[in-house]
Amino acid sequence: MVPATAPRRGRATLLLVGLLVAASAGFSALKVATDKIAREKLPGSSIIYVPSGKFLKFAAFGYRALAADAVYLWSIQYYSTPTIDDRYDHLDHVFAIINELDPRFQDPYEVGAMIAVQGAQENRARPEAAARLLAAAFAILDRGAANNPDQWIYPFNAGHIALMTLKDYALAETYFERCMAIPGAPEFVERLRANAIFKKGDLQTSWETWLDIYKRAPDERTKKIASNHLYNVKATMDKAALEAALAEYRKRTGRPPAGLDALAGAGLVREVPKDLDGKDYVYDPAAGTVTTVISPWRR
Repeated sequence: MVPATAPRRGRATLLLVGLLVAASAGFSALKVATDKIAREKLPGSSIIYVPSGKFLKFAAFGYRALAADAVYLWSIQYYSTPTIDDRYDHLDHVFAIINELDPRFQDPYEVGAMIAVQGAQENRARPEAAARLLAAAFAILDRGAANNPDQWIYPFNAGHIALMTLKDYALAETYFERCMAIPGAPEFVERLRANAIFKKGDLQTSWETWLDIYKRAPDERTKKIASNHLYNVKATMDKAALEAALAEYRKRTGRPPAGLDALAGAGLVREVPKDLDGKDYVYDPAAGTVTTVISPWRR
């Protein structure tokens, strides 16, 4: 005997099937409609398909490295598409996802930072956007250093960006110091740090640093590089002192001195210094400037 509830179950099943068919048709219609939206009307729209790193960790079912590869490859294509005007808006987020999925995946840290610097250059006319992208470059490299403390390349790249792009010489010095502390870091990083110290205006420390490099130089090439920098540091200090004395001399007398010896005669300097090679500086009375006989890099 067939139970009385059977017809009702059958009707419920048919109703459920009907709802599923209707829902499927609705979603299909929605997809067709969204596919017709022109890309230009929704710049960077593909970014909405990138979920968070926490979600992907679970969704990858243990294949985190493979998921990191997939997102990384997608990011290369995405950031290589110049028609997406706002593609840099979520750059740090995208590479943070890759870094979280596979912290030891080396390339994305360097490539992500490189893309960020490129984006900053493209946005030079928008200082806030450029600054945000440079901050993203440092954030990506800092994650690389935190996740891979044995790799000197990340603080090195950050120091290079600070030195050459941001012109923040104190920050560059800090990153180069971190790099030098990692086993395997190349010896020239110490020279980059010394150069950053010079550029930030700490001439005395720069002199001491280059002198130490000179004394410990393992070969004549390194010793010559250090010697040229020592020449430049001394000339910079001497030039500043002499030009300050020249300005004071003009203030007192109303005219420039005929020669630098007059500064010593007026008690403005103890003695007129010479360059590191023992040669006199070149004085231009009309311009009131002091220069070296030769460029430090052509000695």
